[in-house]
Amino acid sequence: MSMVILKPGMLSTFQDLGRIGQQHLGVSVAGAMDLRAHQLANLLVGNDPGLATLEITLTGPTIRFTKPCCLALCGADLSATLNGQPLALNRPLVVRAKDELSFGLRQHGTRVYLAVHGGFALTPVLGSTSTYLRSAMGGWQGRALRRDDEILLLQPLKNKALEELAMDLWSFKIYLPGALAESHQTFVRLIKGQQWDEFTTESCAALLTETYRISPDSERMGYRLQGAPLLMTTPRQMISEGTTFGTVQVPAGGQPIILMADRQTTGGYPKMAYVASIDLPRLAQMGPGDRVSFKAISLEQAQALDLARAQAFAALAQALQPVRTLLQNH
Repeated sequence: MSMVILKPGMLSTFQDLGRIGQQHLGVSVAGAMDLRAHQLANLLVGNDPGLATLEITLTGPTIRFTKPCCLALCGADLSATLNGQPLALNRPLVVRAKDELSFGLRQHGTRVYLAVHGGFALTPVLGSTSTYLRSAMGGWQGRALRRDDEILLLQPLKNKALEELAMDLWSFKIYLPGALAESHQTFVRLIKGQQWDEFTTESCAALLTETYRISPDSERMGYRLQGAPLLMTTPRQMISEGTTFGTVQVPAGGQPIILMADRQTTGGYPKMAYVASIDLPRLAQMGPGDRVSFKAISLEQAQALDLARAQAFAALAQALQPVRTLLQNH
């Protein structure tokens, strides 16, 4: 009733929607970097979006399953294979006992999310099973996976009629609404922050016209950007304020930092802008060395895009109800 880690990969951690409601206690939210891929993977295997998925970064693990299960992979294409055969993304798939899942070369993206029907046997901490590495909290023993770890699956499939189930799932047509499809746009959308007007005209123009490079010194806590410096008209000290996923902070040196899933709870740098939540998944699939440019939109536009995505997820959940029923009855 488990999966065994034969090789751990670069960084494989369990993440859910995050440790919401604890920032006033100084507890970081954490959670999946790409919430779109995380939620999609869960829906495809009949799970609620709040269950944990395994977030796999760049170099994937090798995993052996000891019981049959239904899984889905969404997000980056890291050349996943099952017993050496290519594995499709964005589909519910049946895995048999002794099958081995592994990953190869990165084709695109940075993070792929593995969901299994019924979820993993993890102990919640402060209402979440997300791993926060800096505090050794949540997930699997508060850390990234290691060789020989064995994680129990809560609802492995029964051995009977696996072939029939696999064929039924494969024949089911899945259409992703446009709001959930992978974006091929060449920019990330921003909402201007409360200190926007305190930056020089040249700096405001640079953020929206120049291309920035994601620094090697970037990870789940934040992406450091390299490019045209962003300077305030009159530099000043600020009292620390609460932070959010996608906050664009600008330290004194002028090189911006975008706060990501493992962000600190408060920050005192000027907040020039915020990444619109619709584009956080796209940003999460970028990595060190990738280049990013920005476009400003209004708060109302960002809210409309977010609402359209929420409605698309609701419509997809309804369309996938037959898949959920198939798996629950197996």
